[in-house]
Amino acid sequence: MMDWTDRHCRYFHRLITRDTLLYTEMVTTGALLHGNQPRHLDFSGEEHPVALQLGGSEPDALAECARLAQKWGYDEVNLNCGCPSERVQRGAFGACLMREAELVRDSVAAMRDACTLPVTVKHRIGIDKVESYDFVRDFVGTVAAGGCSVFIVHARNAWLQGLSPKDNRTIPPLRYEFVYRLKKDFPELTIVLNGGVKGDEAIATHLEHVDGVMLGREAYHDPWCMADWDSRFLGGPSGERTRESVEALMVEYLERLQATEHHWSQASRHMLGLWNGLKGARRWRQVWSDHRMKTLAPSEVSRLAHAGAPESVAAD
Repeated sequence: MMDWTDRHCRYFHRLITRDTLLYTEMVTTGALLHGNQPRHLDFSGEEHPVALQLGGSEPDALAECARLAQKWGYDEVNLNCGCPSERVQRGAFGACLMREAELVRDSVAAMRDACTLPVTVKHRIGIDKVESYDFVRDFVGTVAAGGCSVFIVHARNAWLQGLSPKDNRTIPPLRYEFVYRLKKDFPELTIVLNGGVKGDEAIATHLEHVDGVMLGREAYHDPWCMADWDSRFLGGPSGERTRESVEALMVEYLERLQATEHHWSQASRHMLGLWNGLKGARRWRQVWSDHRMKTLAPSEVSRLAHAGAPESVAAD
């Protein structure tokens, strides 16, 4: 998610779930090939497994970026064919690529030739008001011929005209049945469902029909929803960490940032949902969001955030 799932966000999420696959923000091929590569590609070793998500429409440029993904140590490279923003449309990539399945197929083939990483595609079920299942079925079938075996499917259309990116996440209706049908029609492919999923029970229900589930804003705003995923869905041990221990580890991370003259508030914003749903969470968020706190050490901010807070939000 642009401006959200940066390296600091991913480090925080990794403190909660060890095995969930994390995605970077979408990075354009132009930014990687002509911009500051370390700023876009650097990440902490603790973030693995992590996928680099690319935005672009030129096979040669995408291939070069796939090489970079492997060089920098990513675990997967993903091509975004689902973003509906006007800026992305002007660059002729994102959701508008669903009109050019052959180009996506060729791009995937070029990326696979350039690296040994898994190359995956994230897309919508359709564009504008074309609501035929045949459209997304034919898109997946064509792109799979280029060597893609993993498709992350946002179960809404992308309306390229008349809706903002925010509205595109809520107004086009969810059609989970389309994603389920894709798995039936392409049993050899890995089909991952995305869009509007909330809670472990919903995840479990979808996993009866597809191979995986992706959550975005739900996981960002309520990060503790990920706490049981390793044990419940990924075959890992039961989580040993508590919200208190995750906050303490994140505070240590923030203090390391401060020691390298990076402003810790750019990273702390990602953990503001840690205590959501518990008494005292609002006050805790207010303290961490108070601009007057930015001159203090993160450990002191944490102490103040918990001072006088109800027991449910009080750190040990």
